[in-house]
Amino acid sequence: MSENQTTTAMPTTYDPKAAEQKWYDYWMQGKYFEAGKRPDAEPYTIVIPPPNVTGMLHIGHALDFTLQDILIRTKRMQGYDALWLPGTDHAGIATQTKVEQKLREQGISRYDLGREAFLEKVWEWKDQYANTIREQWAKMGLSLDYSRERFTLDEGLSKAVREVFVRLYEKGLIYRGKKIINWDPAARTALSDIEVEYKELNGHLYHLQYPLKDGSGFITVATTRPETMLGDTAVAVHPEDERYKHLIGQLIILPVIGREIPIIADEYVEKEFGSGAVKITPAHDPNDFEVGQRHNLPQVIVMDETGTMNAEAGPYQGLDRADCRKQLVKDLQEQGVCIRIEDHVHQVGHSERSGAVVEPYLSTQWFVAMKPLAEAAIAAQKAGKGVNFVPERFEKIYLHWIENVRDWCISRQLWWGHRIPAWYDESTGEMHVSREDMAGEHLRQDNDVLDTWFSSALWPFSTLGWPDQTEDLKRYYPTDVLVTGYDIVYFWVARMIFTALEFTEQSPFKDVLMHGLVRDAEGRKMSKSLGNGVDPLDVIEKYGADAMRYMISTSSTPGQDLRFRFEKVEQARNFANKIWNASRFALMNLEGVEAKDIDISVHLGTADRWILHRLNETVRDVTRLIDSYEFGETGRLLYNFIWDDLCDWYIEFAKLSLYGTDEAAKKATQSVLAYVLDRTQRLIHPFMPYISEEIWQHLPHVGETITLAEWPVYDQALEAADAVKEMELLMEMIRAVRNIRAEVNVPMSKKIELLIKPSGEAEAAILARNEEFIIRFCGTSKLDAGLHITAPDKAMTAIVTGAELYLPLAGLIDIEQEIARLEKERQHLNTEVERIEKKLSNEGFVAKAPAKVIEEERSKMNDYADKREKVLARIAELRG
Repeated sequence: MSENQTTTAMPTTYDPKAAEQKWYDYWMQGKYFEAGKRPDAEPYTIVIPPPNVTGMLHIGHALDFTLQDILIRTKRMQGYDALWLPGTDHAGIATQTKVEQKLREQGISRYDLGREAFLEKVWEWKDQYANTIREQWAKMGLSLDYSRERFTLDEGLSKAVREVFVRLYEKGLIYRGKKIINWDPAARTALSDIEVEYKELNGHLYHLQYPLKDGSGFITVATTRPETMLGDTAVAVHPEDERYKHLIGQLIILPVIGREIPIIADEYVEKEFGSGAVKITPAHDPNDFEVGQRHNLPQVIVMDETGTMNAEAGPYQGLDRADCRKQLVKDLQEQGVCIRIEDHVHQVGHSERSGAVVEPYLSTQWFVAMKPLAEAAIAAQKAGKGVNFVPERFEKIYLHWIENVRDWCISRQLWWGHRIPAWYDESTGEMHVSREDMAGEHLRQDNDVLDTWFSSALWPFSTLGWPDQTEDLKRYYPTDVLVTGYDIVYFWVARMIFTALEFTEQSPFKDVLMHGLVRDAEGRKMSKSLGNGVDPLDVIEKYGADAMRYMISTSSTPGQDLRFRFEKVEQARNFANKIWNASRFALMNLEGVEAKDIDISVHLGTADRWILHRLNETVRDVTRLIDSYEFGETGRLLYNFIWDDLCDWYIEFAKLSLYGTDEAAKKATQSVLAYVLDRTQRLIHPFMPYISEEIWQHLPHVGETITLAEWPVYDQALEAADAVKEMELLMEMIRAVRNIRAEVNVPMSKKIELLIKPSGEAEAAILARNEEFIIRFCGTSKLDAGLHITAPDKAMTAIVTGAELYLPLAGLIDIEQEIARLEKERQHLNTEVERIEKKLSNEGFVAKAPAKVIEEERSKMNDYADKREKVLARIAELRG
């Protein structure tokens, strides 16, 4: 678009669809989002939390991405070399599950296809949904640098993954071993903690009596999973439990199976809980596994990878674990072993992807030893060299987790993902870990792939080219802020910090902004089962991208969940329309004005100086709030300034100059109007990019796009405290008169007489200077103002700060009603005076509050008391 453009007519109504397509295409063609064009500028970097290539983006993504876009657009306008790096995550188990579901609908399994052919299908899926995600990003107006887009399985990131794996292995921090892990019997793979959802279910607690071998009695244990008893290899008691001390070391006969198992002593057992005796199943419970390790107990696995009971389950071999439970309990009851069954509510882990009940399962897997990595992260955080969490309370949550971190199971029994770079020599049995492909005649690569979070943990630096020392890595790393939901602070945020400190010796980002979840209007989590999900594209289709962005970003408070309400989106759309209509009116009065004509250094009227002062305050506060990630408060300030100050007051005041005969005053107001509208569009642009670009292109401007326009900065020269005081008096008077008109049902079309008694000479001068405004906005036929004014009979009265207003409305006023109204006002003022008196008499408040706050409270009290005296005097006059 041309520079120094004169204004052109705007359409009557704003069409979001047309504007969105037009301006996104324009931005992309101009490559305005690409970083690296300001080599001398300070860099500012955000890497997008990569969405999974499993399907469509949801409203939670819309919140996450909009907050990032607000930050990156602001920093780009502030002159930074701003990089917002996009990308997607291969999402191992989630994507493989989706593709397998699709194949099942065609009657095919992945095993029918084989590994290579199956992976071709998954890559087809990835390409389809990565394209869909890009289209959705564009619909949301995201200013991403697509020239640097990454994918967790692309060659560069795969190289980083292999490098990290090999280095950790060589340091002894990656190892292969047998441990209890979360097992998904449906997907037949290990799971990370993040992939396990805990649901509260109604179940049962089964009390079982195990007979002592010597026939002298029984020992009672309780379990929620009786089928695992088939794998018991001990019963444990506390070493100091007097009830069982004499039994420690004796043998028990395991019912059904007949295996002899010992009674052992271990401090893991809680004496006061239940019977004080606990069955130990090392192959099917993580705590039991630890006990088994301490006591060198056998590890008996009683089911296979599909959750089907195996040969160790004896007569129950071949049964599904759920069917086994039913039959086993029945058999144990018949044998008198199961002596009691109680209803029991407990948390049961389910696979997030398949929905299957997760099985704690003893399996040979690959692990990362996390303690050494955690120690470095803890030390960095406590030394003040770590990450700044917003809100701050998440630092404690983060530290608590990493101080108690467990080794991380990183292998998955999948085909889609980064294959573990380990090869086994089938002739010698040796294992080789290598950065390079070692496939050969006798060498077979490990079939497993790495947990998705392993590659995601490297995202802030692998996306910038690490392990190569690329120019992007040198310039844009570490990144400035990570914006993400609080629900993955442990699983992703912590792991990114661990790996960054280990491999780059720096924290991966300066700040972590934790936002909440987007819930429905009733506060419920959005889910398919409830059918309460919101598709951001549907919202955009109906209301426009700007309305959705503004609503969702300004409804958010760091760390807190937000409720999605369509009425709030409608309010945001109405706000956009208000901006459009105000701008359209202004542009009709700026015809022919060019950027070089704008001069706000000339003599300006009170309203002109006031709106520049308010704009200046808004610039200062909005900038501070965005830097503090307080988007909700930013939205409130912008809304109040644009709707109230600019549209409802200034533009109305400006009409007097714009339609008047004073050419100098008209030009001054045109300059102020053009200047304020231009800066207003810049302030609102990060929130509402499309409508702000559309309006800005019609305004007198210099530059190709608002996305590269300079961010407004606070200017001391625009401060005008005297104009603020003057305008506040005028606005309070106008509001008071209009309120009285509404109260006695006198429309603005009916001219009235207005008498004003100022408090002093200064107020009298203000009234004299602004007589034209008062006549215009109070709708008066006659205005009489001055210190000489006395209260007339039969008049409505308003007491404002700095003046008394009288509206002689003979024939339209009921004296008793007016007295009742004033009595109500007197009571209100009395309450306010008493409230502040009570606060100021509170020694605790006076001792703790800043002197400025105390002085403000005293000033308010004196103002209320002054108004109260004047109201009392008026009541007395009316009654006299």
